[in-house]
Amino acid sequence: MLGYIIRRILAVIPVMTIVAVFVFLLLRLTPGDPAAIIAGDMATPAQLDRIRDSLGLNDPLYVQFITWVGNLLQGDLGTSIISNTSVTGMISERIWPTVNIALLTIIISVLLAVPMGVVAAWRHKSWIDYGVMSFSVLGFSIPVFVIGYIFIQIFSNELRWLPVQGYIPPSESIGGFLARAILPCLTLATIYVALIARMTRASMLEVLGEDYIRTARAKGVKEDIVLFRHALRNAAVPIMTIIGTGFALLIGGVVVTESVFNIPGIGRLTVDAILARDYPVIQGMILLTSGIYVLINLLIDLSYTFIDPRIRY
Repeated sequence: MLGYIIRRILAVIPVMTIVAVFVFLLLRLTPGDPAAIIAGDMATPAQLDRIRDSLGLNDPLYVQFITWVGNLLQGDLGTSIISNTSVTGMISERIWPTVNIALLTIIISVLLAVPMGVVAAWRHKSWIDYGVMSFSVLGFSIPVFVIGYIFIQIFSNELRWLPVQGYIPPSESIGGFLARAILPCLTLATIYVALIARMTRASMLEVLGEDYIRTARAKGVKEDIVLFRHALRNAAVPIMTIIGTGFALLIGGVVVTESVFNIPGIGRLTVDAILARDYPVIQGMILLTSGIYVLINLLIDLSYTFIDPRIRY
């Protein structure tokens, strides 16, 4: 088992190296001059040269790469060319709203989707099964922003149960955080409930046809034990994969939801940086989301060894 874990951790190094090289070249190969963006349209050639020199753009490419990697290893992602503030500080201020929303969303999704998928597989070809599958199709088909506006109209404008927009950190008020987070979380959860429920149903249907399930039932084992202790545990590998992938997608894909509900997260930061062509911030966001994807995939791989001991070999 230890050897498997070490191999999986070592496999992360070349992946992140390739990502770092790509992110470094992004600023150098993308059309447009960062110095011209900072200085403005009326800048003189001398002013542009001074800005390029301060950014290190006049140095040879390998010198720029070595300097950039050295700063990166110290946690320095550079300085925003628009606001002239630290990219690391900007991301650290914006990441927690996104992480909190993503965590609450994935908790809601798992608590709803896994039982839905289990019951749909248990009652295969019944009205419950057809209902779960119909919900899955709708969840995939309706755009996120449409679902968000529907929830706002129903729960905020009509019923007036919840605030329309805004964000309060849970450290300030748990109640305020939940009141403002429940609508964006339900909006995002609609897609992931459909995705996880569909995968749970498919995995459970495959496992429920195995001989050991029929043997357990023939021995008189209670149906809930058969479903959740025997079947669900053996169907957990693909379910864990889709849950982990869903969490990584949530971190990197909340742009629309954060815009609809006015949440100051990394999704809105990414949009603002792209519109302003703020390359250091874009670089930092690509590195962050890539690192999250790699970390989540590593944790998923390591979780397999606890779910299915055969994977250790």
